[in-house]
Amino acid sequence: MGRLAPARSVVTKPLDGEEFRAMGHQMVDFIADYFRDLETYPVQSQVQPGYLKKLLPESAPQDQDSLEDIFYDMHSKIFPGITHWQSPSFFAYYPSQTSTASILGEMLSASLSVVGFSWITSPAATELEIIVMDWLAKMLQLPSEFLSTGNGGGVIQGTACEAILVVMLAARKRAIARAAAEQGISEAEALGKLTVYTSDQAHACVNKASQLAGIATKNLRLIHADASTNYAVCADKVAKCVAADKAAGLIPFFLVGVIGTTSSAAVDPLSDLGDIAQEHSLWYHIDGAYAGNVCICPEYRPLLNGVEKADSFDMNLHKWFLTNFDCSCLWVKDRSPLLAALTTNPEYLRNKQSEANAVVDFKDWQIPLSRRFRALKLWMVLRMHGSDFLQTYLRSHCEQAKHFETLVRADSRFELMSQRIFSLVCFRVKPAAGDKGNGYTLNKKLVEALNTGGDIMLTHTTLEGVYTIRFAIGGARTEMRHIDAAWEEIQRQTSKLLKC
Repeated sequence: MGRLAPARSVVTKPLDGEEFRAMGHQMVDFIADYFRDLETYPVQSQVQPGYLKKLLPESAPQDQDSLEDIFYDMHSKIFPGITHWQSPSFFAYYPSQTSTASILGEMLSASLSVVGFSWITSPAATELEIIVMDWLAKMLQLPSEFLSTGNGGGVIQGTACEAILVVMLAARKRAIARAAAEQGISEAEALGKLTVYTSDQAHACVNKASQLAGIATKNLRLIHADASTNYAVCADKVAKCVAADKAAGLIPFFLVGVIGTTSSAAVDPLSDLGDIAQEHSLWYHIDGAYAGNVCICPEYRPLLNGVEKADSFDMNLHKWFLTNFDCSCLWVKDRSPLLAALTTNPEYLRNKQSEANAVVDFKDWQIPLSRRFRALKLWMVLRMHGSDFLQTYLRSHCEQAKHFETLVRADSRFELMSQRIFSLVCFRVKPAAGDKGNGYTLNKKLVEALNTGGDIMLTHTTLEGVYTIRFAIGGARTEMRHIDAAWEEIQRQTSKLLKC
């Protein structure tokens, strides 16, 4: 007598508690097995463009597929096309973290599926966000003006790009109104004169935000930073540029300082930039997308000095705070410019609490109307880990980076390209004498060989035109043994290339 085929897990009701219980257990097992086996996968996907279309049908299924069928396809078809950001040997870009606490919080958020644009749509969603943002502000020792108890407060955005766009729109409206009052010029004329300032090491999202805000491309000032300041922008250069633009009849209105630039994790002179902003009435934003996180550690907090002079500050918890994407925190010292720029009140959204100004409606602090219950996963992370553990966790990555830096220094074939401050190390293989490309081809081939090999993943940047390898540490599962293994692979591939 043949064996009975195992039962197939097929949905019979779209949202049934018992079916969810059974399938949920299967999904948790699937994810747990993925984490268990994570180091067996090549870190960077090795597929070719268009691979998936060959593996999936041209039309959606008419009949139901089982969860088991989907798990099989995940392994055989989807996983080959995944670059494994949670791999302990992922050292590319900046990390995108997750954790048990965050995943559980995301499960809760997905199960509730609230659309919390106004307080009334789910009071807990709004109020929890206010509370956890105040908790974080206190952990960072932000000035009291950034707390909800004052004129400002915090809000969770999707990304730092969204955060910068939001505050730039607020600053734009304020600057145009001021120009009309003081100079008597039209909105269109004022818009054409508005000028933005930041380092050429700042994230490209400043460029994109400027475009979306209607700022003329010629009025975006990317001020050069070089090795003499470890790639931090020079405040004197910024001051001279602002003064020259004002003398030319332009309207400087927005300045971005950075703690932890994308290329090399440089730290701008935040306090000096704040003085410039105050002198010229600029909106001053500090972008701490990556390195802002580590400022909850007392020894790193002085690097954030100057934030008291800022109008706004952002950091991405999904980069380095055990919170999965997306979760970008934005604080403003005064929320009224945001509300003036972004508030919309169509009749179908009106309600008694909002009309009485008794509540916060976060729809007026962001670009879209709808918003996810992101605060839930952050609440879970903060509660299940606590600030002491989070500080220890962040320090561990900086210690791993310090160790990697020591390894680089010990091999005369390599050189460091910037001073390490956090958990990013920038380095390269030294070029041979007479190398007209200054090591470009050699180092590019090294990165390609490492990523194709699948054991680790790295990315590059250029510093003053020089091809530079970035080794960004921040994985939740990364241990010192992974740093040592990565360095051994870097040395091995370098030896192969230098013999060619």
